[in-house]
Amino acid sequence: MQNTSNKNNDSLAIVAYITLIGTLVAFYMNREERNPLVSFHVRQALGLWLLQMVLGYFIGAFDSWMISMSFWIFFIVLFLYGILGAVGKKMNEVPVLGPFFQKLFATIE
Repeated sequence: MQNTSNKNNDSLAIVAYITLIGTLVAFYMNREERNPLVSFHVRQALGLWLLQMVLGYFIGAFDSWMISMSFWIFFIVLFLYGILGAVGKKMNEVPVLGPFFQKLFATIE
């Protein structure tokens, strides 16, 4: 766990989870001062957003509200877990998928 002193950069970690545009804003604003906390949460959020879009496309093909609701609850829980980690200034990977996202987007610093 790493703590950072710049409050503006800390808030970028939270912004990363607020829509895909928020992830891109956090990524570009973090390019100058390279805050490891923000980079970590940008990788996690980007992975969640992209996976949600891809799976959402396939889940939409099912005509079952139970499958759709399960999908949305699953992603809401993962996003909340990420946001709470960002608020607490912790580098907690989202369960199951977090290590994969960190490896996949390792070039994002």
